[in-house]
Amino acid sequence: MAVGTDQDADGTTDAVTASVVGGSGFTGGELLRLLDGHPNVEIVQATSRSYAGKSVGSKHPPLRGRDLRFSDPEDLESVDVLFTATPHGVSMGQIEEFLEIADTVVDLSADFRLNTEAQYEEWYEGHDAPEYLERAEYALPEINRENLPGAEIIAGGGCNATATILGLYPLVEAGIVDGDQQIVVDVKVGSSEGGAGGGEASSHPERSGVVRPYAPTGHRHEAEIEQWLDTSVAFTCHAVDMVRGASATSHVFPSGPVSKGDLWKAYRGAYEDEPFVRMAAGGSGVYRYPEPKAVAGTNYAEVGFELDPSNKRVVVFSAIDNMMKGSAGQAVHAANIALGLAETAGLDFAGLHPVGAP
Repeated sequence: MAVGTDQDADGTTDAVTASVVGGSGFTGGELLRLLDGHPNVEIVQATSRSYAGKSVGSKHPPLRGRDLRFSDPEDLESVDVLFTATPHGVSMGQIEEFLEIADTVVDLSADFRLNTEAQYEEWYEGHDAPEYLERAEYALPEINRENLPGAEIIAGGGCNATATILGLYPLVEAGIVDGDQQIVVDVKVGSSEGGAGGGEASSHPERSGVVRPYAPTGHRHEAEIEQWLDTSVAFTCHAVDMVRGASATSHVFPSGPVSKGDLWKAYRGAYEDEPFVRMAAGGSGVYRYPEPKAVAGTNYAEVGFELDPSNKRVVVFSAIDNMMKGSAGQAVHAANIALGLAETAGLDFAGLHPVGAP
């Protein structure tokens, strides 16, 4: 399918119609912000049971003045692409209905990220529509671009998994990691990961000033990482005092000697032509390594590394905005590819400097 690529006689491209289910949450707001500025998209609906009838700007300040009100999710109209920013379990229960409404469904929950029903039995609480898993494509273009054109179900990656995968993927592709080495991953994440209804642990008085382990072992995103890198990882998450961002530090112990030249070759080979990956590997200036602050509000990922010869270790750093590259931005990037649009359309914001805590 190539929705949106047909051109009129005057050379203009037909607009792609899009709606957002779950438009009142943090991720839904980011989707609406991106789609509002997208040159090829017309927003048809944004749904919310709690805010039906209210303007989207009343919930999302950047969208004040826009002529769009939240509608009830029961009143969805047909569109070219439907973005679903709903809690885990919602999309798998409504996927048939969603596919009747839209040619392409981009789901930002965990409902279609894994390949098999057995994985959902192990990592979640099973799956209500396992027959659709094989029809879904993982949204992260850097590792699955070739399978996105024409996809009918696109599964957004988890933010922690996205940061980790982007950091380690070049080492896997170059054979520096082959599945036998020990890999330890520590991720620091902002409070927006908990969503608009994140609960007591995400409230400012409880969250302020913390570096709090909240998933020392067994985080569900391990399943995505191991699925796409074909290697096991020991994975730990900390909640830290920032709103946006996910920063992954991965400790890799290669089985053979690795030089800094080998590492540069691996990362350049993987990302030299990627529009949304920037390298930051010990250069000059203040921001010598990837930091969430440097990519806040953008669809960019920053990756970098440092070699530790005395301990036979490679330390890999990767940073994203969890709301953008880890969620809404990744979804729009994948949808652009699926619909035959320019990859970078609607995603060209490069960030701000200086900027406050993300």
